[in-house]
Amino acid sequence: MLVEEFERIAVAADREGVRLEFIHGKLGVKAVPDGDHDEIVRWVMEHCMQQRPDLWLYPERGLKVEAYRKGHAKPDGALAPRGSFAGQGEWADADRVLMVLEVTSYDTDTDRRDREDKPRAYAEAGIPVYLLVDRDSCEVLVHSEPEGGVYGALVRRPFGREVRLPQPVGIVLDTEALKSWVR
Repeated sequence: MLVEEFERIAVAADREGVRLEFIHGKLGVKAVPDGDHDEIVRWVMEHCMQQRPDLWLYPERGLKVEAYRKGHAKPDGALAPRGSFAGQGEWADADRVLMVLEVTSYDTDTDRRDREDKPRAYAEAGIPVYLLVDRDSCEVLVHSEPEGGVYGALVRRPFGREVRLPQPVGIVLDTEALKSWVR
């Protein structure tokens, strides 16, 4: 499938309330988030606002990812300087994005994409930090140091421990609250 074909299908699907992604040549449906998922995104957004008021966590921002911008993803959050997406369409360049956030859903296809496909796509796009809140393993995973299409560093912390997001993000998260939003 060509990227242009995906973009046409995604516009039609979005009108019907279905969110699509196109990563590594595969079409994927992004699960509709539950209330706990939304609370986790809100919680991360709140920490970003408090510690880095110069940045904004844009929810569900369509990004061109992968090498040569062939992939299209809608992360749960994209942290970038305010105004970074002004004038851009539904699928924006990821050049100014400092971090992407994904929160796992209880859907096996979505989980596979969050743990395997998206780290590669985000690293290929050169996004400095990929923060994954994994509700199955009750861990926060921080991928950083993208080089050659992979993240060179991975830090895993169980919910309840403090996690430092590396520069250029520079935010500290006390993850105790995450224990409230898992099954």
